[in-house]
Order: sequence, then C-alpha cells, then structure tokens
Amino acid sequence: MERWSALGNVYLVAEQTPTDVTASVGDADGIVEVVEHGDDWAEVRIWNPDGSLAEMSGNGTRIAARWLSSRSGRREHVTIRVGPRQTTARMLPNLLVEQDLGTVEVSPPEEIAGVTVVRVSVGNPHAVVEGDPDELPHIGPLLETHEAFPQRTNVQVARRVGPDEAAARVWERGVGETSASGTSAVAVAAALALDPATIRFPGGALAVRFEGRKAFLTGPAERVG
Repeated sequence: MERWSALGNVYLVAEQTPTDVTASVGDADGIVEVVEHGDDWAEVRIWNPDGSLAEMSGNGTRIAARWLSSRSGRREHVTIRVGPRQTTARMLPNLLVEQDLGTVEVSPPEEIAGVTVVRVSVGNPHAVVEGDPDELPHIGPLLETHEAFPQRTNVQVARRVGPDEAAARVWERGVGETSASGTSAVAVAAALALDPATIRFPGGALAVRFEGRKAFLTGPAERVG
C-alpha cells in the first residue's frame, strides 16, 4: 500500500480489499481501496479506521485522482467514482488538484443538543456549528452520535476570520478529529455562505467556490510513503 497525504489527512491507497481495515490502517485516517480503474477513471471505496465505509471524501478522492494521474501519466482530467457519486478532478501545478464535487444541499439552522447546527450534504452528512473551533473536542463527539443523526455525522466548528475566510476544526465520523477534510471545507463554506472561500484547518487551507449548487474544491495531495 502507498501512503498519501492531503494537508496531513493521511490515506493508504490499496489495490485490493483490506482483510482487516482496523489492523491495516495503523495511524492513517483511512484507506482508499481502488476497486477498478482505467487510464482516466477509477472506482474507489473509502474505509474509515473503524471499518465503516464513507459515502464520500474530498481528500480521499483527491488523493485517488493524484494517484491515478501519477500512475497513468494523465496530467489533465481524471474521474473518481465513490458509490453513486462521481467527482471530476483537474491536475494543477504544485501538487494541487481542483475537484468538481457535485451538488451540495444546505438545510435551515436547527437546535440540536443545545447547539445551533446547519446540516449540509456533500454526498456525505455534515453538521456545521458556527463558533469557537476549540470547542470541537466537546461538540464533535456530542453531535456525531446524537439521535438526530441515525447514521452518524461529520462535525465542523468554524469561525469567520475574514470576508471570504473561515478557521475550522473537523470531527470525522468513524475517525475523530483530523487535520483537514475536503468535504468539510465545502460544508463550512456552504453553511456560512462564503463564496469563494478559503477554509483554514490545522493542517492547512483549502479553496472552495460554487457554481450554483455545484461545489469546486482545490487542495494538494502528495505521496509520502
């Protein structure tokens, strides 16, 4: 397996199904299993450390896109499929990748467990809280397993730091806190109505822009082992 990083969010890329995900993942944030691929497309499964499957991952699919590009020599566009969702990725200089992550759905704010939450779907579920990111260690596990989210949810606590910027920390479903998250960046930008946006995580910044309800995410991905 190859080890890849997207702003410190580390995934192992495997070309066969792991026999034991929890044993194989080690200190990584998950496993990107390449189920099938051609020169400019790949179908992947994204495994969380607890053995569950993620419906979508911005960083995971970006890693898959860069992995496929480096393997096949494709330097422009590749397509990554995760279940019914598909993302088109464009290779940019300096290890950057721009992804078309598809449509985003934003729900009205609601109160859950005494916290104001905006639900966002980026092909996977998110609960965005506008507040102090340092509150994530409390709010993250509280909302991830709350009965309002029967399938559990990813959680972000974000604070506006400029007209088009936010600082955020993320609690990923089935993982815990991670250094960065691609779909979380999109969820934060959508919930806070920032467009275009720079979302700053402890691991680094991701750029988000929208065309209507369609989200585009730009960030790095590189092999680290």
